[in-house]
Amino acid sequence: MCTSIVEIADADGMAKRNDEWFELTHSVVSYDHARHALLDDAITIDFVNTELPPGARAAVELTLSSAKELRDALNRAIEAADLEEAERVEALGQGSGAITATNVVALNGQIRARGT
Repeated sequence: MCTSIVEIADADGMAKRNDEWFELTHSVVSYDHARHALLDDAITIDFVNTELPPGARAAVELTLSSAKELRDALNRAIEAADLEEAERVEALGQGSGAITATNVVALNGQIRARGT
């Protein structure tokens, strides 16, 4: 069955296709028929640059269970990175106490000001 589940987000980074790296502009996440994996349906993640030819993409097809595990791993890594960045700001003496993008951290799925 076609689900029409598609989410698109801006992406700022790089992806590798064969031996070539290219800049990203977007990521596309969908749930639909798998194209290559031996699955009925899959979460597909495409990393693309819309300003380059269609071959400028890196893609994965995951089971729903694997996609959930990836989501959880991403959440843990992002939370740890937020803490690392907050500590770096504090170590540099730039922590003014004001709530800014650099001193707000995500803890257990909740956004909190550092120190609260």
